[in-house]
Amino acid sequence: MPPIIEVEGLVKRYRKATANAVDGISFAVEPGQLFALLGPNGAGKTTTISILTTTLSPTDGQVRIAGHDVQREASAVRREVGIIFQRPSLDHNLSAEQNIRFHAVLYGLYPFRFTFSGMPAAYRKAVLDLAAVMDLQDDLGKPVKSFSGGMIRKLEIIRSLIHHPKVLFLDEPTIGLDPGSRRNLWEYLLGVRKEHGTTVFLTTHYLEEAEQAHDLCVMTKGRIIARGTPAELRSALVEDYVLVDAQDRAALRSELCELGVSFTEGPLLRIPLGAGGIQHLLKSIDTPLTTVRLHSPTLEDAYLAIIGQTEEDQTT
Repeated sequence: MPPIIEVEGLVKRYRKATANAVDGISFAVEPGQLFALLGPNGAGKTTTISILTTTLSPTDGQVRIAGHDVQREASAVRREVGIIFQRPSLDHNLSAEQNIRFHAVLYGLYPFRFTFSGMPAAYRKAVLDLAAVMDLQDDLGKPVKSFSGGMIRKLEIIRSLIHHPKVLFLDEPTIGLDPGSRRNLWEYLLGVRKEHGTTVFLTTHYLEEAEQAHDLCVMTKGRIIARGTPAELRSALVEDYVLVDAQDRAALRSELCELGVSFTEGPLLRIPLGAGGIQHLLKSIDTPLTTVRLHSPTLEDAYLAIIGQTEEDQTT
């Protein structure tokens, strides 16, 4: 199958700006994947999503969503996507359910009825099921102006999922959500991807949310500076290491030097793990150890290494 998202040479330059907000990026996303776009504030992530969802026009380049060009076929693109932006876009004078209902009617999913009870059974079930996932089932009839920030976030998630989009764009989707709601959302999204083949395009500062991504890009200053799976980025940029210590640290240092084992000293001795791994290392050490602590790199470690390398390169 062709990629469901295709981005080629995308450029966005705002009027009077001295540099491109998005500077010639290219990538593709396969159907059903969880794709993550990471980067610091101001990297160009939200601008990229805004172009992909037709809310912002590109300066140059080509973008296709589900085979539709985002400029020439904007209406077709909008029918295929769901969007959760950082800034809420709800009518605060309507109830939560009314916001969902008007969204569903605008997408042509159901005929409009003046009351929730008058809407088709399929609509009512979909709303109640999603509200239960987000723990909002008791608040559907309340006006949005009475909602907290976290409740508004939950409602936006429900609204974006009601039409079962082929591509779901999530721009910092769990900001303001409590841990339970975050967990429920990701469990639900996993089910949606399995059942409907929904592609999820994510930006987030919670890097643990991107650990399950099939593919990810790291952006800074409008450019993609790294691309790969989380495992590929971790292995390429951050080493596994073990922290050790002994009551007789001088003896341990001396033995490691005799063995030709490199280490750095701090509160504990840090030893990078080579091809032999931790078992081979520990078998070779005779000095009694008081501490052995294995560290495997996380995606956050890799991300910080990427950003740090880029900032260092730019200052030299």
